[in-house]
Amino acid sequence: VGLSMERFDSILAIDTDNLQATVEPGVITQVFQEAVEEHGLFYPPDPASRGSCFIGGNLAESSGGPKAVKYGVTKDYVLNLEIVLADGTIMWTGADVLKNATGYDLTRLMVGSEGTLGVITKAVFRLIPKPKLDVLMLVPFDSAMNACSAVSALFKAGITPSGLEFMERDAIDWVRSYLDLEVEVADSVQAHLLIELDGNDHELLMREAEQVSVLLAEFDAGDILFADSSVEKDKLWLMRRRVAEAVKANSIYKEEDTVVPRFRLPDLLKAVKRIGAEYGFKSVCYGHAGDGNLHVNIIKGNMDDAQWEHGLEKGIRKLFEEVANMGGTISGEHGIGLVQKSYLDIVFSERQLDLLRSIKRSFDSNGILNPGKIF
Repeated sequence: VGLSMERFDSILAIDTDNLQATVEPGVITQVFQEAVEEHGLFYPPDPASRGSCFIGGNLAESSGGPKAVKYGVTKDYVLNLEIVLADGTIMWTGADVLKNATGYDLTRLMVGSEGTLGVITKAVFRLIPKPKLDVLMLVPFDSAMNACSAVSALFKAGITPSGLEFMERDAIDWVRSYLDLEVEVADSVQAHLLIELDGNDHELLMREAEQVSVLLAEFDAGDILFADSSVEKDKLWLMRRRVAEAVKANSIYKEEDTVVPRFRLPDLLKAVKRIGAEYGFKSVCYGHAGDGNLHVNIIKGNMDDAQWEHGLEKGIRKLFEEVANMGGTISGEHGIGLVQKSYLDIVFSERQLDLLRSIKRSFDSNGILNPGKIF
């Protein structure tokens, strides 16, 4: 049985006094963002699929996106949820307030539960004022390792970008070709960082952009492209947001959603390439470098089916073990579902898994909600 929430597509209220909105799960994320922006407000979570994905799906996965590095992910904006339990009970999980220390946090428990604990029918979000200004820069590096190393240095210097994305060379080439975009890239370039700064003070923003430029020079960054118009900004963000589609158009692939402490990004990239060489697969990496979330696309390419089937699972397990040893985990924002559940033993003990399963049983003793997912 499939349950579609597509017709639950209303923005029920935008409260400009309390900076809150009440939304049904079938609202498209970008539609919601644009609606609150008409009031000078901002809902930051912005997954790459924001033009087509639903708020309900964002809640189910606690979706992030480029803005998460500064503003947080979906769970950081949810105040309250109306849910339907497996037995038909309709209830709210919390209260429409900014602070709530009353009992267990059922709201946070529901967000990211992948539809396994209840059906979300309404969500109350907190909103924030929308920043008036932003600066966007595309920064080339002849070394992907230098690009990764520069990430933690920016934060150490006191800079918190509103977006900090990594794209290695193949990702850039594939998406430029896929979208037929005119973005000049020198032959020596091996990676780019796409960096956005935002705020309300133009002079302060320019000083911060200059600080970024000076710092990145220490990591041998090339000439920085500053997007000087909204058209140019849209083009650069389009390039980043459509990388996944470009990869899909080029080859059979398997995408992983690894996340590590951001200072370990160079180690993660090295591990990806080393494991790929060991098991015979190529990889294309990109993602939300600012919060350590690297999307690793394992490419089938010219591998035959036997090589692909034999090496893929072992290679992924080895990668996830390396990620766990770095203090990371196997999914930053895509969740577990069916495909990743066999790897949960890497990051959870059997006791932890028992606790998680007991929560599932408490909400859904007959296992009728999204059966088979996560466990």
